[in-house]
Amino acid sequence: MTETEGVIKYALDFTPGAPPALSYSLAQLDAWRSILHRLGMVGQTPARYDGYGFGNVSVRDRDGFSISGTQTGKPEQLGAAGYAQVTACNPQTNAVEARGAVKPSSESLTHGAVYALDDGIACVLHVHSPDIWHARANLGLPSTTADVPYGTPAMAAAVAALYANTALPCGRVFAMDGHEDGVVAFGADPAHAGQALLSVLAESLRQGAA
Repeated sequence: MTETEGVIKYALDFTPGAPPALSYSLAQLDAWRSILHRLGMVGQTPARYDGYGFGNVSVRDRDGFSISGTQTGKPEQLGAAGYAQVTACNPQTNAVEARGAVKPSSESLTHGAVYALDDGIACVLHVHSPDIWHARANLGLPSTTADVPYGTPAMAAAVAALYANTALPCGRVFAMDGHEDGVVAFGADPAHAGQALLSVLAESLRQGAA
């Protein structure tokens, strides 16, 4: 790893409290997270990334968005208690406000930047997929550059540039060159985002078998 996985780089104003309500959207998100966990795209294992948890998921709601907590990679299912409610996210000031039983993911700023792109985006999935990441050039995936660190205002700006200048609005998946194995998918709901991600995974495996 070029960076320590899971380090929060933004200024966090966190209020401990009850977890988000388990809405249909949050339950659907947690189900998709379980699928990604089984595929090894979200998780925590001593053999990867120095044992740190990896991958995070979120869904938009009326108060902002609910996102998996920092370093919650190990369980296959989180339930509502494994998510934090992000109520404000400002890439310009590098600040996040959140509440819940766990602190939000270190990638909250990136998730917030994706939601700011389009009101129709209601789910963001950040996973770690060596298959996709190593094939990103052959797949033609839009990618942030290697000098852009995750979870920073620079990443938020880079994502906005990709959305404005590439086919990202149609493909809904991009890679992070400077974040080992880092891939992000988004969509109108968890199923929409998950299907876009799995389609890219399938193509990367097809190319690898060719």
